[in-house]
Amino acid sequence: MLPDLVHAWFTDHARDLPWRRPGTTPWGVLVSEVMLQQTPVARVAPVWTDWTARWPVPSAFAAASRADVLRAWGKLGYPRRALRLHDAAAVIAQRHGDVVPADVAALEALPGVGTYTARAVLAFGYGRRAPVVDTNVRRVVARAVHGAGDAGPARTKPDLADVDALLPADDARAAVVSAGLMELGAVVCTARAPRCGACPVAHVCAWQAAGRPAYDGPRRPVQGFAGTDRQVRGKLLDVLRAAEAPVERAALDAVWADAGQRDRCLLSLLEDGLAEQTADDRFALPA
Repeated sequence: MLPDLVHAWFTDHARDLPWRRPGTTPWGVLVSEVMLQQTPVARVAPVWTDWTARWPVPSAFAAASRADVLRAWGKLGYPRRALRLHDAAAVIAQRHGDVVPADVAALEALPGVGTYTARAVLAFGYGRRAPVVDTNVRRVVARAVHGAGDAGPARTKPDLADVDALLPADDARAAVVSAGLMELGAVVCTARAPRCGACPVAHVCAWQAAGRPAYDGPRRPVQGFAGTDRQVRGKLLDVLRAAEAPVERAALDAVWADAGQRDRCLLSLLEDGLAEQTADDRFALPA
């Protein structure tokens, strides 16, 4: 019953996101899934639209310079994702005929593609039956199926099995249910303020039936941003993205007062391949 309710609700209430529109290729879905990791939909949508227009197939993206890739990535955060996607595009172009593979093992073999992303591409890019499990899906299953207030720490195999048990046998319906479970967790069955009055499965929800008990298990720590190395790395990359030529060290020194933290973050950018030092000791995005 729950899968049918989710299917009907999603069919009528799905958000109009650009990567859900007709004509989106599996490549477009892969790009969206990489961009959406730890980044809100509103920030991703315009970047994804420009990105897929500029690089509509993996080979086009693979041919781009890493500097162009990082500039196009802009302020999405966690820019190593962009370089891993760049590497994945090269593999797709060279080994898969410029077509994103439609096989879990082949997808998971791509740089930067893990358990979640591989199955998301199968479900949303190819309309296949695949258990797609993210934080939102785990929360919906924890509440609706198990009667718990939240899902607790991730457990890959049990989580996949839980979702797999909910999916219809038919590929097309299963793909819609996968998308619907994720959407339900994102916009209705939210972590802090679930809108149970608007939930299509409230009357079959085990958590509702149990009186919505509070979750008292372990929680993921909330990560701050201000003053972190991640913020400093972002500021340093902003300087490099805005520059048309390599910059002097002074331009980087000016963006953060703590010299020790700034130096540590610059070194990490160099080690991660997100920046390069020239022979004359200036700094730039990688070629």
